[in-house]
Amino acid sequence: MKEKFFITTPVYYANAQPHIGHAYTTVAADVIVRFKKLLGEKTFLLTGMDEHGAKIAQKAEHEGLTPQELVNETSGSFQNLWERLNVDYDVFTRTTDKEHKEFIQKAVQKLYDKGVIYKGEYEGLYCVGCEQFKTESELVEGKCPDHNVEPEVMREESYLMKMGSEQEWLMEMIKKDEFKIRPLRYKKEMLSFLENNKLEDLSISRKNVDWGIPLPFDETHTVYVWFDAFLSYVTGLIKKKKFEEFWPSDVNLIGKDILRVHSTIWPIMLRHLEMPVSRGLFVHGHILSGGKKMSKSLGNVIGIEEMLDKFGGEGTRYLLSAVGSLGDDVDVTMERLTEKYNADLANGLGNLVSRVITLVGKLGKGAQLGNFVVKEDALDKQFVKLMNEFEVDKALEHIWEIVKGANKYIEETRPWELIKEDEKKFKETMKVLVRNLWQIIWLLNPFMPETAEKIKYQLETGKKEILFERIK
Repeated sequence: MKEKFFITTPVYYANAQPHIGHAYTTVAADVIVRFKKLLGEKTFLLTGMDEHGAKIAQKAEHEGLTPQELVNETSGSFQNLWERLNVDYDVFTRTTDKEHKEFIQKAVQKLYDKGVIYKGEYEGLYCVGCEQFKTESELVEGKCPDHNVEPEVMREESYLMKMGSEQEWLMEMIKKDEFKIRPLRYKKEMLSFLENNKLEDLSISRKNVDWGIPLPFDETHTVYVWFDAFLSYVTGLIKKKKFEEFWPSDVNLIGKDILRVHSTIWPIMLRHLEMPVSRGLFVHGHILSGGKKMSKSLGNVIGIEEMLDKFGGEGTRYLLSAVGSLGDDVDVTMERLTEKYNADLANGLGNLVSRVITLVGKLGKGAQLGNFVVKEDALDKQFVKLMNEFEVDKALEHIWEIVKGANKYIEETRPWELIKEDEKKFKETMKVLVRNLWQIIWLLNPFMPETAEKIKYQLETGKKEILFERIK
């Protein structure tokens, strides 16, 4: 039986157009899934949209649209972006889907019937930007660190879900890696939080927000947007009739700003619903520019459309994967991205392929010298280890060591002279270079599938085409 691997991106909030951060997460998930496919595993990649809540209703009113019209437009933009970036997802789920609404209502009814959800009143510090309540410890100088605004003190009738009763269970799950949080510093962060804070019962409904899923037992309330969104990780599978095959999720890939809710609300919800808990989280950092968070006022925003227009889909996939460790904040500028594109793709990989294909042309059927390279040889242990640990940038560095080594080998052996002086040595040299290209094709496939296919075509036909033009 094949191993299964189910990974999710966050379901992105549909109040704004997609940006580089969304692309960074989704490309990373796609790269990891494509790698798992190379190993022969059965895979499922879920992405999609979180489409309810006060913020969306406000934005729609401001733009003279209905909330549904707004989320249809935004969701279309995300799907178009994933197409341009060649993201091979298995489902694009939406919280306005019929299957999702039906499941949510059954879930909250079950919890209400169990007494896990009860009617009460909630008072807390609410950040409209995050659509969530904040604790004092999460604020920086009294403000939400992500939106730089003071949260509103909100008090209203609400239905609440019991949280504190599961705190000890949750801590044990995290400690034992039964709910695995990586990188390790985020595991330590969450354990420290849980050791020093008592989990308060969660408000799972809003009384004055119409744009949401009504509670089946009290239609004057709609389901809280986070409760609604989390269960799309489940309903996306149900939508494709893949729940039995793939649940629980192996990895929820998330940004560090949503670590706390994913580490507390999400597993406790599943426990209350008597469902197998997600196996864990992988937490990535933020993309900075010039050492600072991207901001229109600072003029340091790098638009994903700008990247696609300049570097193309494959170049953008490469750069997003290569900018730094997935678990850390990464710092990028267009100047540095352009330098890396030219150095690694135009000069490095593109130059190697061009030189080898030119030399292969002198062999006639020489390209077939490389066909003895099977994928088991190509997927060496070091590469597999790095990819299984989500060290995608280091896995790319591993590939580029082969690229650099092959270019250096050409300089040292000077095959253009060998063909005139020693045909036997020339063929032996070409065997090495062709084998290197076949290995690069296999290893590059998760990151740049179209480029890998183009190199394969050139190697098999001997027809040379420029892969990457130098850009300014």
